[in-house]
Amino acid sequence: MLTLQTIKADPEFVVARLAVKGFNGKEIIKKVLDIDAERRRLQQKTDSDASELKKLAASIGALKKEGKDDEAERAKARVAEIKADTKRMHDRLEECEREVHNLLLTIPNLPCAAVPEGLTAADNVVEKTGGEIPALPEDALPHWDLAKKYNIIDFELGVKVTGAGFPFYIGKGARLQRALIQFFLDEAWKAGYTEVEPPFVVNEASGYGTGQLPDKEGQMYHVNIDNLYLIPTAEVPVTNIYRDVIIPEAELPKKNCAYSPCWRREAGSYGKDVRGLNRLHQFDKVEIVRIEKPENSYAALEEMKDHVQGLLEKLGLPWHILRLCGGDMSFTSAITFDFEVWSAAQKRWLEVSSVSNFETYQANRLKCRYRGADRKIQLCHTLNGSALALPRIMAALLENNQTPEGIVIPECLRRYCGFDIID
Repeated sequence: MLTLQTIKADPEFVVARLAVKGFNGKEIIKKVLDIDAERRRLQQKTDSDASELKKLAASIGALKKEGKDDEAERAKARVAEIKADTKRMHDRLEECEREVHNLLLTIPNLPCAAVPEGLTAADNVVEKTGGEIPALPEDALPHWDLAKKYNIIDFELGVKVTGAGFPFYIGKGARLQRALIQFFLDEAWKAGYTEVEPPFVVNEASGYGTGQLPDKEGQMYHVNIDNLYLIPTAEVPVTNIYRDVIIPEAELPKKNCAYSPCWRREAGSYGKDVRGLNRLHQFDKVEIVRIEKPENSYAALEEMKDHVQGLLEKLGLPWHILRLCGGDMSFTSAITFDFEVWSAAQKRWLEVSSVSNFETYQANRLKCRYRGADRKIQLCHTLNGSALALPRIMAALLENNQTPEGIVIPECLRRYCGFDIID
């Protein structure tokens, strides 16, 4: 969440930047400032009363020794009055702090200066493009038909066992899925990321720490009896490793990668764009997460983009990078770059990765900080990216590499899956 100091330093700037995300922050920012002003007045009054209380307590004994019993009694009455007022003010102080905290949870992160204005995906900026779009015949099959033809993914069986959006991967389909996961993890390891295998469910505090709560509870699968959430991405447990942690400056950056299944309810998703692997309720993904000093985070963001681009180039997929406009960004992000690959049979771009810098927004929720050489404690910057999400990568690989003889497997995956063609 935004720090109170950020809002107080320049509230007009905060309101203007929130507007880039399509968020009208004028009233809520004013409410935060008004409650904080009340909190400061109460704090000043309690500090003043505490000083008076100390003086009165010291004077009562002296007044009695001097035989000034009436004055001593009046001092005692004033002490009782101050204590009662102090109790009421302390209660209100705690209430003010809760109100400010709860309001801050509902305010999105500020988009950085590089974020283009706009409200929808149509306003995103294509920043970079690579790879060659394959020339396939007009009768090229979409991946859901290829999956059925070669018996590698069974969508109907998934519906029978669980429901729509939970496919079975079968035979070479399952092996190709596992090959992609291992390839992505190995490439992340080579790039200096430490692999972790996190829990696949998290508690409420973890959801709040990375900003999934209270913003996206409707999209998360909730285990009511235990009040736990199935993770929508490994970002959540991996970033929460550093919740309530003060990291020595010498240990930064922290670079982690993790494979996990991911669960998203995708409420409201329907139509042709959700067919097959295009939008699932359960899918596999490898995530990269970085904890950085603020002055290094944008260089780290470029490294992460280069890493994802390198994966797509090794897979031989046509790709482009979008710099998202304010209205198409997530609640928590300061800037996001989406990677999309070309789906040759569907003739459309499919998102396969988002790489984001959250600056101090998540770190402030997490209390993820570092101690510098000067012993001062500061908030870290957090970043993460999909490297990569599997379903649409699988869809593009099947469609783009189809031939009359079968589906040709990219060279970089063959040693992992043990075959070079699906026939």
